[in-house]
Amino acid sequence: MATTDLAPAQALGSRRRPPLREWLAPAIPGSPAASWIGPILVTVFAGFLRFYRLGSPHAVVFDETYYAKDALALLKFGWEHNTVDNADKMLIADQHADIWGNGPSFVAHPPFGKWMIAIGEWMFGATPFGWRFMPAVAGTLSVLILCRVARRMTGSTLLGCAAGLLLALDGLAFVTSRAALLDVFVMFWILAGFACIVNDRDRSRRVLAEKIGRGDTSLYGPSSSPHPPPFNGRASLGPFLAHGWRWGAGVCLGLACATKWTGVFYVAAFGLMVLLWDYGARRAAGVRSPFTGTLLLEAAPAFAQLVIVGLVTYLATWWGWIFKPGGWGRGDASSHVLLRPFEAMPDLWRYHKQMFDFHVGLDDKHPYQSWPWDWPILKRPVAFFYNEPKSGCDGAARCSREILGIGTPALWWGAVAALIALVFIWVLLRDWRAGSVLWAFLAGWLTWFPSAFSERTMFLFYATPLIPFMVLAVVLVLGYLMGPAPAWFGGAHAARPGELDGDLDGHDGVEGFDGAHPVRPSSPPPGAGVRRLIGAAAAGAFLLVVLANFAYFYPILAAETIPYDDWHARIWFGSWV
Repeated sequence: MATTDLAPAQALGSRRRPPLREWLAPAIPGSPAASWIGPILVTVFAGFLRFYRLGSPHAVVFDETYYAKDALALLKFGWEHNTVDNADKMLIADQHADIWGNGPSFVAHPPFGKWMIAIGEWMFGATPFGWRFMPAVAGTLSVLILCRVARRMTGSTLLGCAAGLLLALDGLAFVTSRAALLDVFVMFWILAGFACIVNDRDRSRRVLAEKIGRGDTSLYGPSSSPHPPPFNGRASLGPFLAHGWRWGAGVCLGLACATKWTGVFYVAAFGLMVLLWDYGARRAAGVRSPFTGTLLLEAAPAFAQLVIVGLVTYLATWWGWIFKPGGWGRGDASSHVLLRPFEAMPDLWRYHKQMFDFHVGLDDKHPYQSWPWDWPILKRPVAFFYNEPKSGCDGAARCSREILGIGTPALWWGAVAALIALVFIWVLLRDWRAGSVLWAFLAGWLTWFPSAFSERTMFLFYATPLIPFMVLAVVLVLGYLMGPAPAWFGGAHAARPGELDGDLDGHDGVEGFDGAHPVRPSSPPPGAGVRRLIGAAAAGAFLLVVLANFAYFYPILAAETIPYDDWHARIWFGSWV
């Protein structure tokens, strides 16, 4: 149904629902071409920022000293290997230098993130550009994914592009996209997994509507009834077919865990969230026994698709350690290749226990460590690189050159306010978008608190996977400020004050994850044009502030040589040094 072909009974304030297909998963308005052209242009801009001067500084910065060498070892041996003490210089000066020490090296993170870094080293050599190439690719593609996810969630290509632009202009996302660290890969795969389950939400709802429509042509009952009659919820809805995107989500989340174990918290959070979405879809459609149907028909497939697929994906990334003897704790390898995965499992379990013990006991003091409650306010950033060149800053007596791992303050502080606003939107409007963004943010933030209480060493850049959800929070709030578009602001998923149509039994949603569905107005409510004009001006002003803030900090994010006084002017607080 076109957004302009609305029956009178579907006008604002009516309690009549649109057809089930439009109710459960309405089409996203707008041009399909524009929905790709805009995000691609934003992605090209993000790519330019990330690849421009990517090889500068021509040095090993911060933890690149671990991951660049581990990646090179994976290419050569299939597992991480010890290196000689002066390997940093030898990596850059002579790619054929013998940098290898004796035997395997114990490492505390799974191998997949280092395999991704190794792709760039394989393509461009063991140079700063080579080991930073794949982080830049991941950071750039994350912008495209976020554009598309935000568009799907808001029904607005403009808001989708705004989300991508904000991610492109975040300082921490920028810095981690230009360094051979692991956190940008965790962000990329978690965001990709989130995109998969959001796509799955739409597709599975369409399948549900189609199956119910074929099974009961009088689904809505008498015209005076605001609610459809119950439908047999035990009829198979083909979960393995309807939830095809969840296979992709399982792979993506498995790769996130194979980069850093923090991905496991998102597996648990997203698994719970998709079940609540399934329950909400059945309940909203008037399916009889929605909880039982979800438990019997959806829970096991969801577990298989997210957890089992994720686990298989995770184990597959250890292929070099499993099939090639010599890795840390690997033990003897069978002469029969097909037997090696089975004999390797006890050794791999012991290795994982060593990794776990290392992380639990990691409490070494570090000058740049910070606690998770400090992250949103950017209390303690991380200096990835700093030196004072003798020249190159317009004749100033003292020069500075730094890579400071810090988020763009305007965006992060604005995101704090937006996340607080989402709590009220979630509670008052039961908007599924607010619930999902909050849940994803908390899954990656609160789970660090127990480690902080035990004084585990941690850093601000551990918050990199949170950035897309902080951006989504900002974009959702900006959308609410702008209000409805001339046709219909919310597109596929809006839930606005005064437009909530009650769910079964008078409830509007399911615990905040599956919000109320809109009854689309045939005409904008009074004052919508003025509200949208003011809201659009506020949104545009916020984007300009973020852009200006990023441009101001750019020199100390990208290791540009500037006068010391200019560098010092950008260090707003004593804790930033």
